[in-house]
Amino acid sequence: MNRINLICLGVTDMTRSLKFYRAIGFKTYETSDAPPIVFFDNQGTKLELFPLEFLAKDINEKHPPALSSGGFSGITLAINMKSTDEVDRFFALVEQHGGEIVKPPEKPAAWDGYSGYFRDPDGYYWEVAYGKNWSFDENDMLIID
Repeated sequence: MNRINLICLGVTDMTRSLKFYRAIGFKTYETSDAPPIVFFDNQGTKLELFPLEFLAKDINEKHPPALSSGGFSGITLAINMKSTDEVDRFFALVEQHGGEIVKPPEKPAAWDGYSGYFRDPDGYYWEVAYGKNWSFDENDMLIID
C-alpha cells in the first residue's frame, strides 16, 4: 500500500517555526510554544516539525548525516489551491508572517496554471499553485489523472 502519513521537517528553532506554521493556517493540538516535537493535521497527512540536530541523530546516532548549509536539497512541498485568489491570499499571509517569497505567483508558460514559491524560516521550499483543470475529491485531495 503506498501512502505518506507523515512529512517531517527538521527545524533549527522550534518556537519560530511553530509560530510561522500556525500563522499561515496549519492546525495543531499542541498548546506549548516550544514543544520537543509538533504535528499539524492536514487532510490525509500530518506535517511534523522536529529539531534538525535530533532528526539527523535519529537517522544514525553515531554517524548522523551532515546538516545542510541552506542549499537546495531537491525537495519541494506543495499546496494546491482551488483558485488564483486563494493562491494570492496565501502568499500575502506567508509574507505577512515572515516567509520569503522566492517566486511570486505567475502564469507559467509550460502549463495552464498559476503558481509561485516561498521559503519557510528553515529554508524549505513550498510551491503554492492553482490549475484551472484540477479537481479535488470529497477530502480535498488533488485528483491527478
